[in-house]
Amino acid sequence: MEKGQTYLELDFVVDPLQPTIDILTAELSGLGFESFVETDRGLLAYVPRDDFEESRFSDVYIFSNPEFEITWSKREIAQKNWNAEWEKGFYPISINDTCYVRAPFHEPENVPYEIIIEPKMSFGTGHHETTHMMLAFLLELDLENKAVLDMGCGTGVLAIMAEKRGAKAIDAIDIDIWSYTNTLENIQRNNCGLIKAFEGDSTLLKGRKYDVVLANINRNVLLEDIPIYAACLNLEGTLVMSGFYDTDLPMITKKCGEHALNFKKNLERNNWVAAKYVF
Repeated sequence: MEKGQTYLELDFVVDPLQPTIDILTAELSGLGFESFVETDRGLLAYVPRDDFEESRFSDVYIFSNPEFEITWSKREIAQKNWNAEWEKGFYPISINDTCYVRAPFHEPENVPYEIIIEPKMSFGTGHHETTHMMLAFLLELDLENKAVLDMGCGTGVLAIMAEKRGAKAIDAIDIDIWSYTNTLENIQRNNCGLIKAFEGDSTLLKGRKYDVVLANINRNVLLEDIPIYAACLNLEGTLVMSGFYDTDLPMITKKCGEHALNFKKNLERNNWVAAKYVF
């Protein structure tokens, strides 16, 4: 969060707590909200006062879904120690007892793959279902000597995991400057030497080729960019995507099929899906 800005704190009371909190966090991230703190009754979400447009809530799927009960209130807040606020809600996670994602202030674990991430409010700590599933897929894939793309890299956690799993070259791309700089920090923090980070979108991919493309973004961006990902893949290359719901899987698979990408398997966590396709 930027020093000197005035922020709004939106206090969401939700039922059920899960998966409502995770879905709400993902959807609000696309509306300019910069940080989130889970509470025992829901979620606190923070957004610069000048960026808040309540009318945009009409586009948020979860607010109109009768399966979720959500009420909220807002207040203007004074400056806070945002890192301290973030640390309150950040805890280490383990994936299949093989990968351990932690912050620098957590104790290390003796596991095959340990990743140290300081998100500073960037998306991609491993806590959200989509990142968790993408990491689970990376534990299955053969990445030895492969060229890998992490599209929409967030904190760079997937790119870092790819290097630890033996990839020979990794590009990490995000349109958000905060995510780009945070990825650079986390690359250094994990002593990675093969990852190149770029600020931008899929227009950067022209002429590039990869054996594995990872894209953890959202349904609309994925549907738009699937043709570009297909063009980037080497023969028998693998595309793994997440950031969409189980109800979106048929349309994602249909779009992939139009570009010679064949569905292989998917993972599901709390209505979120990650899916693997092969070129």
